[in-house]
Amino acid sequence: MSAVDDMPQTPRSSPDGAAVDPGAGAVPRPLQPVQVPGCGLTVAAVQPEREGLPPAVFVHGLGGSTQNWSLLMDRLAGDVDGQAVDLPGFGQSPPPDHGDLSVTAHMRAVVDYLELADRGPVHLFGNSLGGAVATRLAALRPDLVRTLTLISPALPELPPQRTALPTALLAMPGVPALFGRLTRNAPADQQTEALLELCYGDPGQIDAERRAQMVAEYQRRMALPYSLDVLSGTARGIVRAYTERGEQSLWRQAQQVRVPVLLVYGLRDKLVSYRMARRAGQAFSDSRLLVLPEAGHVAMMEYPELVAAQFRELLTAVPTRVG
Repeated sequence: MSAVDDMPQTPRSSPDGAAVDPGAGAVPRPLQPVQVPGCGLTVAAVQPEREGLPPAVFVHGLGGSTQNWSLLMDRLAGDVDGQAVDLPGFGQSPPPDHGDLSVTAHMRAVVDYLELADRGPVHLFGNSLGGAVATRLAALRPDLVRTLTLISPALPELPPQRTALPTALLAMPGVPALFGRLTRNAPADQQTEALLELCYGDPGQIDAERRAQMVAEYQRRMALPYSLDVLSGTARGIVRAYTERGEQSLWRQAQQVRVPVLLVYGLRDKLVSYRMARRAGQAFSDSRLLVLPEAGHVAMMEYPELVAAQFRELLTAVPTRVG
């Protein structure tokens, strides 16, 4: 495990950070609806470059979707057969029938999908909320996981960073409704820009085409009648997971993970402090660390080539350490 302070200043992988044409290489497959117990999921995939590649599954963060993984999945098309999942209530997936939006419920949905698709063990990727989901899954269902790649995982950080407090407020009763009233007439591009400022180390590196796609997706998302309810319910689930103790503690579960782990943190992350990298490195018994000085909360979107390269190094360790 590399020390955070010893990491060199990493150069950008391309002039605009991550803005390389995501279609230049692998061919995207259409979104596919999948029914699992209690909810419907939507799955996106990138056509692998050849048959027989090991399966991988990608899990997004709070408010995210399968689109968050398209750049990284494209770059890994020659290494894994990748599929990304829209968690219940996010992206193109409807809210769950049971209404449970906890970290454990999201984990169960991913487990149900893996079992239904018979894809395990997989190389499991998680960002933010997806990192908490993936950590719990790897601890409780080690038979389904081959390696674990966590990008700014939402593991308990108390107190949280000051810049993360507005996101935590979504968990409080009445706040989502107030947010909806305050932003009802605000232009979608301004609201999207605020989110990009929160999640990206340098939003100025996003090209115009991708930015327009993000604005359109934000408009579509906020027009859904359940959008704010799902956000607030899932935020409450994250807060609840942060306070769990004993065997249910996410940090305790991190200690139970036995597969190789790649940890990715950005020094400009406003939601998960890079200082948590040290604790994560101590918790996971077999981990390696990538710190990107210019990255924010979504390194797989900002620097997909660097994350992909580091994952390929992780792959070299798998045959001798995983059955």
